[in-house]
Amino acid sequence: MGGNAWQDTGPYQRDLEAAFRQAQEEELARDNHGFEGRSVEELWRDPEWQEYILTGGTGTVLDFLCMIDATDADDGPFMRLLTDDEVRAWAPHGRPTYAEWDAALDSERLGFPGRAQGNCTVLYRDGRPVQIGYWGVTAD
Repeated sequence: MGGNAWQDTGPYQRDLEAAFRQAQEEELARDNHGFEGRSVEELWRDPEWQEYILTGGTGTVLDFLCMIDATDADDGPFMRLLTDDEVRAWAPHGRPTYAEWDAALDSERLGFPGRAQGNCTVLYRDGRPVQIGYWGVTAD
């Protein structure tokens, strides 16, 4: 299997890691994938959840253990923020809108990461940060 690509958005917070956790909790509230009554942290301590993610996944922010630094090259189920240079490669002004992000993904100017990996970037409206774009590929 080659993994499935997906994209979504979540709420913006100045603390991007907190925004990522909020997006995970909101996604878990929408669909717990049969793992009822647990937080994201509790799920990632459960070997059954880890197997679920690594053999199929959810196609959402729930597929990732944590957010890593933009310059970190670790493989694994991690969400990585794009560097400024990576953003400017498809949004030269450095403050991409949702429409620019979506078009860059559709046109493949902005690629999807490898299997079991995710990327994210802040999205803007009228020059102000309003949400975070998440995209990734499942592990399967």
